[in-house]
Amino acid sequence: MFKMLSQEERSLTATAVPEFVVVALSARALVASACRGGRSVAALDLFADTDTAAMAAPCRTLPSRQLRIPVAALRRALAAPDLSRLPLVYGAGFEDRPELLTALARSRPVIGNRAETVARLKDPFAFADLLAGLGIPHPEVATAPPADAGGWLMKRAGASGGAHIRPASSRLTTGHYAQRRSAGRPVSLLFLADGRRVLPIGFSRQWVAPAPGQPYRYGGAVGPMPAAGGTAAAMIDAVSRIAAAVGLVGLNSADFLAGPAGWCLLEINPRPGATLDLFDRPPMPSLFSLHLAACAGTLPSGLPPLTGCRAALVVYSAAPILLQDGLCWPDWTADRPRTPARIPAGAPLCTVIADGPDMKEARRLAGRRARELYLHHALAEAA
Repeated sequence: MFKMLSQEERSLTATAVPEFVVVALSARALVASACRGGRSVAALDLFADTDTAAMAAPCRTLPSRQLRIPVAALRRALAAPDLSRLPLVYGAGFEDRPELLTALARSRPVIGNRAETVARLKDPFAFADLLAGLGIPHPEVATAPPADAGGWLMKRAGASGGAHIRPASSRLTTGHYAQRRSAGRPVSLLFLADGRRVLPIGFSRQWVAPAPGQPYRYGGAVGPMPAAGGTAAAMIDAVSRIAAAVGLVGLNSADFLAGPAGWCLLEINPRPGATLDLFDRPPMPSLFSLHLAACAGTLPSGLPPLTGCRAALVVYSAAPILLQDGLCWPDWTADRPRTPARIPAGAPLCTVIADGPDMKEARRLAGRRARELYLHHALAEAA
């Protein structure tokens, strides 16, 4: 079952002086897209996984005990001689600290949305006011839920990944807000923006991987999903109006809930997101390259349609797992930890990628591969 890297992966190997430094909680998907587009990049993230390190040079870890970018460690890393002058492309991890983007932009080009745009979109109350003014359906938000909090959720402002979302109680934790529950299934739209217009890349379906105390932990996504009909058109129109109102640029994603009773917009992620894995594949051009162009104000006239569907599933460890040194991962995995390593219970082991003729088959294959992978490691640990 376990194989060496595929020929395609071996071709995505860092060999040149970096043109950019990619900074994110996990930089791997952006780095892979950059390499596919012929770009050389450095990477700074919380993991420095082996597949990221194979494509980015240098690839350095930002040590953190929480799933947050450590500011002091980031500043030290960026001050290194080989990184000090590189333009910075950011991914997830800056939504709750737009002021850091402002500070970084004083010493280098920062490619992506402006700090003010990020702040406006990730402040839950400013965002709700924006959507109300544009007539876009959005769940009610509050600084505290009513006495009967059964119909409300508690979320941390500026967080990502879903692990921070919990049923609301009568009192909120500092830095959190309340959002009324809404019906529907999660749908995400990945799109490009040039500050005025948007170009949809594709819709995807997401799901959760519940864990104790984390009922909404992100589990994965599959797409592209069919986008015909009035609902898809209305969602794209909503995103277009938001982009024009705040000047969105580059790759972004919008998270919706959709069902028979209608749809509502949960949030805009003003940076490249987790669904890059689904759409950054031939014949689609490198999304990293499209991101750079869109941030500079240029959108392509159109995008080629993708054939089939792809699922990306996060495999979490249900129990502590010891990864032996020299492990060769299957070529359908990503986010491969450095070995030897002990993966704590509840932590991500890796990401599984699977292609299929439709969403159902792609997700089914991803699930089968995840079970096979986890069983292999569980048996190895027991031995």
